[in-house]
Amino acid sequence: MLTRVLDETYPPVVRRGVPPLTAARLATNAVYRFAPPFLATIGRGLDVDLADLGVALALTELAGLASPLVGRSIDRLPRRSAMVAGLIGIAAGSLMVAASSGIALFTVGLLLLGLTKVVFDVGLISWTADHVPYDRRGRVTGLLETSWALGLLIGVTLLGLVAAVSSWRWSYVVGAVGVVAMAGIVMARLDREPAVHHATARPAAAATRLDPAGWAAVIGMLGLTAAAQALFVTFGAWLEDDFGFGTAALSAVTFGIGGLELVASTTSAARTDRWGKERSVVGGAAVMIPCGLLLVVLQTHVGPGLLALAVFIAAFEFSIVSTIPIGAELSPGTPGRGIGALLAAGTVGRMLMAVPATVLYEAHGFRAPALLAVAAAGLAGTAMLARHRLRHHR
Repeated sequence: MLTRVLDETYPPVVRRGVPPLTAARLATNAVYRFAPPFLATIGRGLDVDLADLGVALALTELAGLASPLVGRSIDRLPRRSAMVAGLIGIAAGSLMVAASSGIALFTVGLLLLGLTKVVFDVGLISWTADHVPYDRRGRVTGLLETSWALGLLIGVTLLGLVAAVSSWRWSYVVGAVGVVAMAGIVMARLDREPAVHHATARPAAAATRLDPAGWAAVIGMLGLTAAAQALFVTFGAWLEDDFGFGTAALSAVTFGIGGLELVASTTSAARTDRWGKERSVVGGAAVMIPCGLLLVVLQTHVGPGLLALAVFIAAFEFSIVSTIPIGAELSPGTPGRGIGALLAAGTVGRMLMAVPATVLYEAHGFRAPALLAVAAAGLAGTAMLARHRLRHHR
């Protein structure tokens, strides 16, 4: 189905590779995204409170700081090898989480999962940069990034149902099995090939260090992920504490949010190249801000509050998908390095927000992390607007 969106002007390797790579990333995103909505459930299983799990999540985000180093390494490796290695590592981390008897092993397992997911993601984005010119990359990236929404819509929902009938530990076991299966499919469907970089929109002789426009993109990514993290790590506890939602009900919520994320991803695939990547990010942030403010007002109203939350997350998804193609252009000739810098910024955003969001939620309720999300979205929009103006001026 995905290949129907890519006409024959795209290389055959792209049309052949996008479906299995999207499915593989769906599997990785399912296990990666499972913890935040079910933190309260996991906390009960480990006998720890939400703030302690917030610290654990912040520590696991340290894995993403290895993204620039991973990017430099992947620039010298076949993309398929990098992606398969990442998938095997993700499965190992998931099994370690499932076997954890306390918060220490749980944290180490998530750290391994996060680190190897960086390997897979950088390999995937670099593969895209190898085969698709920048001015056409938004559509391919948007299609691949439907896996983020589908990971929530299908993956997390199914894992949540597994948790509802058994335990959250079995959810990670099932996820690991799916990831290993996708590693085999990627090995079978993709050829082993060296990196071949397209010419970038900037001169080939440009320095590889980030210029002001590059730093603006990095700050924009940091703001986007911080904004989303503030709500991702607290909305499950909010629904449980204020409205009595159980595991099955949270699975239903994640299914609905995933559906809206899918709409946002496909919209980005269809429109971002036409609207411009920076403008698309600014537009998404402009939607996130009023939705976050509505959550401050609607904390005690489940229906309208859920709607505001869903639109906020959908706008975030549109913005983040529009941001990703920018990464390969931050370091001309070495897309992995630029992608690594962008992913590291996303990691810093999530890491910086995990602890204050959970601590403030326990002290002041859902209004506090909603305000943090508004501030971070404002930072993201301002940074991307600055990048757009810097590039236009240049």
